[in-house]
Amino acid sequence: MSVTQRQATTVAGLGSAALLAGAFAFQYLGGLPPCQLCLWQRWPHAAAVLILGLIWLTGWRWLAWAGAVAALATAGIGLFHAGVEQGWWEFISSCTQGSIAGLSGADLLNPATALPAPVRCDQIPWSLAGISMAGWNAIVSAGLAAIWVFGATRKA
Repeated sequence: MSVTQRQATTVAGLGSAALLAGAFAFQYLGGLPPCQLCLWQRWPHAAAVLILGLIWLTGWRWLAWAGAVAALATAGIGLFHAGVEQGWWEFISSCTQGSIAGLSGADLLNPATALPAPVRCDQIPWSLAGISMAGWNAIVSAGLAAIWVFGATRKA
């Protein structure tokens, strides 16, 4: 039995949907708010899901290449994020030192204002087998990119 282009792209697109659902589950059910780099990793997954929908609607096989680019983009961001978490390189200080975005000067001067705890990009809030969520995103997304490429090179 050979795998068709539609089957491969469906697996890849649904893989991105599953990773996106997992990220939201960690945020809303697990109580782990995302940092800026975590949020950036979500956008290419959303694009991959939309690309899958377009493939289903139009049948345009060439869109599988766009899915591969989206998966590679989130894999790259995930790898970069994992490097920030491990201290291999630095990122902007507003992500690694906390941020006061969204607070007014009056809020900052008011001692009664409860300031939210900053979500830092250089901290690992959860890991499995010594690999952080960003690291797992990089690994799985690289695999999804390979599936997208496989799908792009298959017959309909």
